[in-house]
Amino acid sequence: MPFTRTVLGDISTSELGVTYMHEHLIIDSNIVQNQFEHIWLPSEEDAIAEANLCFDAGVRTLVDCMPMGSGGDIKKLQTISKQSSINIIAATGMHTKKYYESNDKLLVAGADFLATKFINDIEVGSQNTDARAGLIKVSSSGEKLTPREKVLFEGAAQAHKVTGAPILTHCEQGTGAIAQIEEFSQLNVSLSNVTISHGDKISDTSYHTEILSSGVLVEYDQCLRQFKEEAPPSAVLTLAMIERGFLSQIMLGTDGARRTLWKSLGGEPGLAWLYSGWSKVLFDVGLTEEDLKALFILNPARALAFKEQSNVL
Repeated sequence: MPFTRTVLGDISTSELGVTYMHEHLIIDSNIVQNQFEHIWLPSEEDAIAEANLCFDAGVRTLVDCMPMGSGGDIKKLQTISKQSSINIIAATGMHTKKYYESNDKLLVAGADFLATKFINDIEVGSQNTDARAGLIKVSSSGEKLTPREKVLFEGAAQAHKVTGAPILTHCEQGTGAIAQIEEFSQLNVSLSNVTISHGDKISDTSYHTEILSSGVLVEYDQCLRQFKEEAPPSAVLTLAMIERGFLSQIMLGTDGARRTLWKSLGGEPGLAWLYSGWSKVLFDVGLTEEDLKALFILNPARALAFKEQSNVL
């Protein structure tokens, strides 16, 4: 039976229910606090309150995409999951270089070292706990991958092949998806095991058609930033891609890392609005109940399933 790995243990993918594919419940590091205070989210209590609002709206699973070492905290995610009853999937991997003290260690360490670290996070436990990651997060910062990013992608590919854990990517400002696809293809990673994030920051349908034609999965996550718009670009894009036959490859998230978006912190519209409000927006542009079931339940269940291991290091 297909399974996924949450911070509280493995569960059947049939238990995931309504799933948000790209969230940030905890972001807590000195760099974030000092340089990116608008996304500093250190509080378990605030995250529990926001997760409870999501649960009340019908959401059952949140995928936290802040890797340990860049502000992620798997122990806090365990507490949030226990106290909110929401499934939480944590990420190993690495974010963009701005979140780290040194930008050079990655190149020196090499892909094999990274793969070993990622595998340990997935199979043994992360941050000196027995809580295990269920996802490998990688990031790129432009149209082409830098040498640093190529090392990261190679390490992620190795870890994926050993563990079967799914891969999720960060595209800076929506750019670089094609380069990511090409890199994983060269590394012999099946693109059906890769989810590309933030692409809907660019609403060009030809760009998205090229992305989705490769067989890769995508998650669109700009909805909270468009909740006051009459014809939100991400909703229009979602409909266009479904009409082109890509329904089974699309998922949704909030990328809700800004304090101004959290209802529990006095912001708006709140993370719960993706399911309670954005669904209505999608209905208004022409989506159906079956479409929403695919976006929120069926597609995430496939994307988050661990795959059969193909080799070992």
